[in-house]
Amino acid sequence: MIIEQRRMPPRPLLDDTSKAIIGQLQEDGRRSYAEIGRVVGLSEAAVRSRVQRLTDAGVLQIVAVTDPLQLGFSRQAMVGITVAGDATVVAERLAEIPEVDYLVLTAGSVDILAEVVCEDDDQLIELLNKRIRAIEGVRSTETFVYLRLRKQLYNWGTR
Repeated sequence: MIIEQRRMPPRPLLDDTSKAIIGQLQEDGRRSYAEIGRVVGLSEAAVRSRVQRLTDAGVLQIVAVTDPLQLGFSRQAMVGITVAGDATVVAERLAEIPEVDYLVLTAGSVDILAEVVCEDDDQLIELLNKRIRAIEGVRSTETFVYLRLRKQLYNWGTR
């Protein structure tokens, strides 16, 4: 009998300086490398090199975070999806949907959580009925409509 062991990806080892650089970028992703260098005690070139290494390793991604309401997307929701069969296959299909901005496989009462951003309730209904529930293997959905965002942070691992 062969037992396959589950292997976790190696955890990147970040020193205090790399964490400090990430923390500076989490506060302001447009902060200059020279300014970051002054705070963390490195040259501009050294900061640039570290940021590049962190980006290449997949530890860091610098993006613009927007407010969906300011862009005309008035409806956000988290959709819990129960699957019959292979949840990874369903997740691959869900990942292709542009309105899905966050997608995770879970252990619990649902198999997948998908955060969606829509222009309005009509688009949300169409998304649920015509596209999400139409995916082969989707057994049921439960939708949690966001009424008000109270907290959203992007400073994991540096505080």
